[in-house]
Amino acid sequence: MTLISFVVPAYRVQGYLRECLDSILDQPFTDLEVIAVDDCSPDDSGEIIDEYAARDPRVRAVRLTENVGLGPARNIGLDRATGEYVWFVDGDDWLTPECLPVVVERLHETRPDVLVVDHVRTHWNDSATRSAMREVFPTPPGVETFRLRDRPETMRLLHTAWNRLVRRRFLLDLGLRFAPGWYEDVSFSYPALMAADRIGVLDRVCVNYRQRRAGAITRTRGERHFEVFPQWHRVFRLMDRWGSAVDGLRPAVFERMIWHYLTVLGNGQRIAPELRPAFFAQITADYSRWLPPEGYPAPHGVEGLKHRLVATGRWRTFSALRTANRARDAARRSARTARRRVTPVARRSARRARDVLLREYYRAELRRPLDPTLAVYAAYWYRGYSCNPAAIYEAARRLAPGVRGVWVVRRDRVRTLPPGVEFVVAGSRAYYRALARARWLVNNVNFPDFVRKRPGSTHVQTHHGTPVKVMGLDQQRYPIGAGRMDFAGLLRRVDRWDYSITSNSFSTQMWDRAYPARYTTLEVGYPRNDLLVTATPEDVRRLRAGLGIGLAEQVVLYAPTHREHLPNYRPPFDPDHFVDALGPSVRLLMRSHYFHDRDRRPRRAVQRDQVTDVSAYQRVEELYLVADVLITDYSSAMFDYAVLDRPIVIYAPDWEAYRLARGVYFDITAEPPGAVAMTFHDLLQVFRTGAVSADAATRARRRFRDRFCTLDDGRAAERVVRQVFLGEPPESRHRC
Repeated sequence: MTLISFVVPAYRVQGYLRECLDSILDQPFTDLEVIAVDDCSPDDSGEIIDEYAARDPRVRAVRLTENVGLGPARNIGLDRATGEYVWFVDGDDWLTPECLPVVVERLHETRPDVLVVDHVRTHWNDSATRSAMREVFPTPPGVETFRLRDRPETMRLLHTAWNRLVRRRFLLDLGLRFAPGWYEDVSFSYPALMAADRIGVLDRVCVNYRQRRAGAITRTRGERHFEVFPQWHRVFRLMDRWGSAVDGLRPAVFERMIWHYLTVLGNGQRIAPELRPAFFAQITADYSRWLPPEGYPAPHGVEGLKHRLVATGRWRTFSALRTANRARDAARRSARTARRRVTPVARRSARRARDVLLREYYRAELRRPLDPTLAVYAAYWYRGYSCNPAAIYEAARRLAPGVRGVWVVRRDRVRTLPPGVEFVVAGSRAYYRALARARWLVNNVNFPDFVRKRPGSTHVQTHHGTPVKVMGLDQQRYPIGAGRMDFAGLLRRVDRWDYSITSNSFSTQMWDRAYPARYTTLEVGYPRNDLLVTATPEDVRRLRAGLGIGLAEQVVLYAPTHREHLPNYRPPFDPDHFVDALGPSVRLLMRSHYFHDRDRRPRRAVQRDQVTDVSAYQRVEELYLVADVLITDYSSAMFDYAVLDRPIVIYAPDWEAYRLARGVYFDITAEPPGAVAMTFHDLLQVFRTGAVSADAATRARRRFRDRFCTLDDGRAAERVVRQVFLGEPPESRHRC
């Protein structure tokens, strides 16, 4: 018999599910199975489960045809479990490394009905909060087991299913199941503790309990929070049924119930103001209904006062107390902020004074009506006309001629705009006016912090690549690569998004985790790649002629990414040696990352006829079209270029250092789009031996394209325009 069956329900957890499954499957213990239940999730959770099940026989995929909810999904997993113990792990949480051998040792030592393990709350800012384990058990019980009546303080630990392993035979004999609805853990976890003859406690952090910024029920307001009441009612009905078997536990269970009710009510994100009186009234009713005859251990101080107000149904006094407590806490925070604040130096420069006046002008423009026809476009921090916004702009001119598109560009980039494109210069009065009054704002990065999200406006985040390196909040785990990034400020900017455009399901999953907010994802392909699909042979010949490239020349494009943590780093690449080694028929195009556009260092080789520096070329998609081969490292260029189904070489001389310092989402050297070279000598050999286009490289590229390029069909920009500008419904993507 398998020792541990993990039941992992999945619903809208595509950004986190891989981390969850990896944390289980990568443990140094293998006597386990994972029953992963896709609860008819509308995202890619089901596809991720299928992927893991296909490559690891320990994973069993269960795909539901309708959404049943967390509790019933867990029941379905339990019915398929074969292990001696069952561990219900939510799809957005994850186990700590190497915790399983310790858990297994404790199971063998104690053979408990229930083993409670420790956890930490892991917040979106990568901070962690310890549980109450050490407060409840100042002296760890070790291998001691007990019944709940002997240690009722155990109920003060978090009442969830995922911080405990339960013996499966015990559950089956008890007939305990998860009830439908929210707060389903209550009517499962407490009865399991009450019925267990042997409870064990492991003082070892085993679970990272993710505190999601968006998507969790604790972040959702609505009437569904009233479902906490029937869950607790089920607990007390079971106690009535069990009678003397649970004698002495009612006071402690009652105290936990009232504490839980007040926790839900006290969280302003859950109960809307208009619902709070009714919620409080139900607490009072349950207090009267379930109060034990012998009383209960009521808390002292302010919390004790809250319990007394609940007992007497004094909502107005309770509400006033709650308001006073919040005002006191706010005053304390303000005092701390005031002590930290340093008086700023007076702004004397004319430029700063002008900025202040322009910001005031912007605020005045915010009070004017939105221009219902105005769309503002920008790309790469106002570097010019390019990328996804440019493709969307062109499609909108064709499909939505009533929309007036205006581009924001830096003053030094005005000359790069195509003829006829309307623009405003960043920092000008026209710039602030356009940002204040635009109906649509389209960007492949974020607009500045001062930009406000106006009611009725629509912000479209197009992004500018499929990520290899970690992004957004995920960078918190890589402080060297993140530098001095302001993550709180990043999230304020993300909160302005209405739409996030992604090129494949992998990007969707990563953005869900890296940028948690309430935007709508448009998984439609990248608009900028439409050109790669629709360009004709004549278009390619024209572009090559414009760059002075002969028809017989083999064009190699070298496009590395930048290293934020090493701003002056350049990969070791000798263009002279490269073209000498490959012969006279090779033309090398070298393109540095756009972050280096003001840091052009002269290269001796750019004077050679065979080498051209194309770093200033505005639209990289046109360079892809003229190139026969792409050399890159960790750049998103590989995903775009793969649309053309031409050879790609990964040249990653600093892979290990980059992976550890900057962080990556997957091993590009293990799952490449073609041949891989780790040294410059190896890179030359890839071309000399023909490995660049050999069968192995072609097969790798095919797998890569199947994973990342299936949506790039030449219509991505059209799909965006039809949904965002014209309000047409999205193309259907039925998942269950």
